[in-house]
Amino acid sequence: MSTFTQNPDALGTSVLSVALIGPDETGRKAMARALSGPQANVTREFASYPELDDIPRLLEGDYDVIVVELDSNPEHALDLVETFCGNGLATVMVYSGRSDSEMLMRCMRAGAREYLTQPVSPGTMAEALVRASVRRPAVRPAKKTGGKVLVFAGTKGGAGTTTIAANFAAALAEESHRSTALIDLGFPLGNAALDLGMTVQHSTANALQNVDRLDATFLSRLLSKHSSGLSVLAAPDKYSAIHPSEDAIAKLIATVRQEFEYVVVDAGSGSALNYKALFEGAGAVYLVTQVSIPELRNANRLITEFFAGDSSRLEIVLNRYMPRTAGIDEETVTKALTLPAQWKVPSDYPAVKRAQNTATALQQTDSPITRVIRQMARTACGLPPTPKKKGFLF
Repeated sequence: MSTFTQNPDALGTSVLSVALIGPDETGRKAMARALSGPQANVTREFASYPELDDIPRLLEGDYDVIVVELDSNPEHALDLVETFCGNGLATVMVYSGRSDSEMLMRCMRAGAREYLTQPVSPGTMAEALVRASVRRPAVRPAKKTGGKVLVFAGTKGGAGTTTIAANFAAALAEESHRSTALIDLGFPLGNAALDLGMTVQHSTANALQNVDRLDATFLSRLLSKHSSGLSVLAAPDKYSAIHPSEDAIAKLIATVRQEFEYVVVDAGSGSALNYKALFEGAGAVYLVTQVSIPELRNANRLITEFFAGDSSRLEIVLNRYMPRTAGIDEETVTKALTLPAQWKVPSDYPAVKRAQNTATALQQTDSPITRVIRQMARTACGLPPTPKKKGFLF
């Protein structure tokens, strides 16, 4: 067969981006060589088959062509082909070291556009790439980007992390007018729903214990709606000794991010087991502490561990703040934390307790605390400060 060549620009398209999946290194390298040329660029090679759960993340690469080896595990490869074809716009091709008419028909039914038998001639590959160029849409739909993740973490149990996180989330939903979700990861005794005056049927435990089923549809069944417009995935209302893995938490956050523009996470206090996984993907981390020697010490340790190289995403919140608490002035606090606090939430224990005892979200009242929390929310969504009310002059 004569070599078929055509300038990609003549087709009105740019070079095709290709993901190449092949556990057999020899075959994969041979296929990479066949794909090299002016029409295509192998953007990424996968030395093993991805799991089906990893496909949404893989498709974020926005490839024009996905090439899958059949021989190492034909059944899993076919599952991959079917999933790729059902969830993306890429042209899916398969390759094998043998010609098999039955397997060819199964691949076509799964959605594959090309069945390539190795060794693949330059002409055969060029023709397959031209067909892929023609099938590529002239205008791709806008890519759905994940929402911004805002994590609240405490330095010690009782720091008030949940109260601030829950009311911040409610204020963010109201101020931004954007879809907002709150995830309570304060195991084993999370209280975000209580702080918002909510009674819920489902919880984060339901999500994390069924992570293999977790998708947008399943998530929608677990969420509860607050009067502010906030969607809440609360902690269990009973004691739960669940110990979720980092992978399970990562999948939960990723699933929620795809459905909401803002995702507020109450990471709890006193346990840094999942902090690393949460902090890495966060747009901002609010470290909640009080002005006391134990909590400032814990804050210093967390900052040193997780933000020593880059504190640009870190915002320190001093809760129940009173100037010169127990002889600790602001300069001492800044020195202990290694950087200044961005937010100071005043102490108003009666207002907080009254809201909790009446099952009313603190954010639905007007107090010095709620004004600071609302300002935090406005800043998070890019709004200017709320203008101070001017009094009458007599």
